[in-house]
Amino acid sequence: MSLFSNCIRESRTKPPSLDRNRPAASDETLMAWAAVGDRLAFEEVVLRHLARVHAIAGRILNDNDHAEDVAQETFLRAWQQAARFDANRGQLGAWLNRIVTNLAIDALRRHRPGEPLEDAMELPDPACDPEAALAVVQRDTRLAAAIAELPGRQRAAIALVYDQGFAGAEAAEMLGVSIRALEGLLRRTRHLLNARLRGVKP
Repeated sequence: MSLFSNCIRESRTKPPSLDRNRPAASDETLMAWAAVGDRLAFEEVVLRHLARVHAIAGRILNDNDHAEDVAQETFLRAWQQAARFDANRGQLGAWLNRIVTNLAIDALRRHRPGEPLEDAMELPDPACDPEAALAVVQRDTRLAAAIAELPGRQRAAIALVYDQGFAGAEAAEMLGVSIRALEGLLRRTRHLLNARLRGVKP
């Protein structure tokens, strides 16, 4: 699907920091080179940012296959629009975060997930009390299912703030809303989740 599929496959087996032949250029310099058609420079951009971009897509979509497609589409979009990147308006990472967030939300609207991903939940310590472990699994299963049913923008907000740990200002920028609007969105989302999980002990 992507022009950079080989680069993406490489990034899964060899961290870019281990390749001494790669240029130690800044993101801004690499994007300037990419804007005039330097694919090697852009492949370095992919290697540097793929893990985070894929993680954001994965947590919003809750589907690894769709997340991989969205991650590839993010970098394809960035390659095509490399000349539009303006370092004076923000860092490359923030620019890519906005692209992947928007694409993931669009993908959610097209493909509603049927089941929550099992790997979205943490398994309890097998050494703990079996009944307590079962309660944790049941709680996490219901929580993951409730999150999977959220509208795209609410699900993205939860993923960015609570899972990826972005500050309010960063998450608001990625979602294209004000901080106040994001706070309201999170408040409504928490209320909705609490309503759906009422009766489930933490």
